[in-house]
Amino acid sequence: MKQTKQPIPNPLRTVPFCIGLTGGIGCGKSTVARLFAAQGACIIDTDAIAHQLTQPGGVAIPTIQVAFGAEFITPAGMLNRSKMRQLIFSDTNAKRSLEAILHPLILETSKAALANCTHAPYAILMAPLLLESPPFLQLVQRVLLVECSEEQQIIRVMQRSQLDESEIRAIIAQQISPAERIAQADDILINNGSFGSLENHVFALHGKYITLNKPISI
Repeated sequence: MKQTKQPIPNPLRTVPFCIGLTGGIGCGKSTVARLFAAQGACIIDTDAIAHQLTQPGGVAIPTIQVAFGAEFITPAGMLNRSKMRQLIFSDTNAKRSLEAILHPLILETSKAALANCTHAPYAILMAPLLLESPPFLQLVQRVLLVECSEEQQIIRVMQRSQLDESEIRAIIAQQISPAERIAQADDILINNGSFGSLENHVFALHGKYITLNKPISI
């Protein structure tokens, strides 16, 4: 088990106990987050923040247009996600350039959201790239990993999106392996079973996190 992550001290702001929620594509992170939200947890979704930043009028749009060209922005003024996805799958430098634009903005927005979570018993920071992003790891005290079989990942993503199997496998191949994720996790939810089973596991973890809740400084 990895060592508990400790945030960078800053006595000016305090936030609740924060759990980093991560896992591979299609493993069920959003479902788990909704179950925690039903228990009163404050949810910070980095994917949702990224979408906000790349919508028409989003803060990241001008910089993305300068870096990648107008062809990566739709006529409506939002990021052309399909075109960008194709590029970053084939070009590692392009992927890094996009992350260099988005990650600092997502981090600052996440910090601001976390500072507003003082009404909740604890916070959940949902971040697919959490384990690959030290600045985000510094915001959390524990890592909760949601895992499932690769077959389940493919089925779930195909059901919810227009991606085909080859595209989904390409995404999975770019993510760190389940073994690497498991090695860094404090808590693990295996999401191959029923919704009821998942719900029971989340409820048990909710009780655990309530007892661990200690406000910290960031």
